[in-house]
Amino acid sequence: MSYSVGLHGRRNPMMAEKNISPNLYVIVPAYKEQSHIGQTVRSILEYSPNVLVVDDGSRDKTSEYAEEAGAVVLRHKDNRGKGEALKTGFQYARDQACDLVITMDADGQHRPDEIPKFVDAYRRTGIPILLGNRMADIENMPRIRRWTNAVMSWMLSRIMKQYIPDTQCGFRMYRGDILPFLSVESQRFAAESEILLYLADRGFRIDSVRVSTIYHNEKSMIKPGLDTLRFIAMILRHMRNRKKGVAGRK
Repeated sequence: MSYSVGLHGRRNPMMAEKNISPNLYVIVPAYKEQSHIGQTVRSILEYSPNVLVVDDGSRDKTSEYAEEAGAVVLRHKDNRGKGEALKTGFQYARDQACDLVITMDADGQHRPDEIPKFVDAYRRTGIPILLGNRMADIENMPRIRRWTNAVMSWMLSRIMKQYIPDTQCGFRMYRGDILPFLSVESQRFAAESEILLYLADRGFRIDSVRVSTIYHNEKSMIKPGLDTLRFIAMILRHMRNRKKGVAGRK
């Protein structure tokens, strides 16, 4: 794995006014996102001086455009899946001794101007894990995504014994000291659900912040049938590990 540095750490004078921590890291997993990544990075830099793009083996100009826009870029030589991209990003942010980490998608489905919502909610409540909640406005959400989100969120909430209305949202905030507990087995989209199970087993409180529901016409990287099977397999594996007393261990 290699990495390159764009305009890393540049200070936007408006950040103090927006009450954004300079030690906030925003991690953006990306795969073949050259059409969106530049604008995504530039928008995030208005709210965080530290944008980390993990290019998961793209063969287009995702890395180049991300770096030009001002991000630190870590690059996988081959496509490993979103779970592996998140692991790479978490390790980098952990090495920087960050205070807060926010994860966002690269395709424009998350609004950078909603980053302060997470920071404000954390400062008010001290809750260490906050997830975006899109389910209050589902009119623009494709029907298959609406159904899978609702079912998966219901299942995970029962297992975690904490109600989370949108467990599938990739727009999230983690407190920096949570990062050592974010190592999971799943490589692809099930990883984000597995992270929640591990954190709940550790006794961490998880809550939600309302965010916008944005969908474009681009083809989703999620494969509903295959990823649903991976999700179920992840839950079964986690339940087996829990019975053995190993779920949630570092």
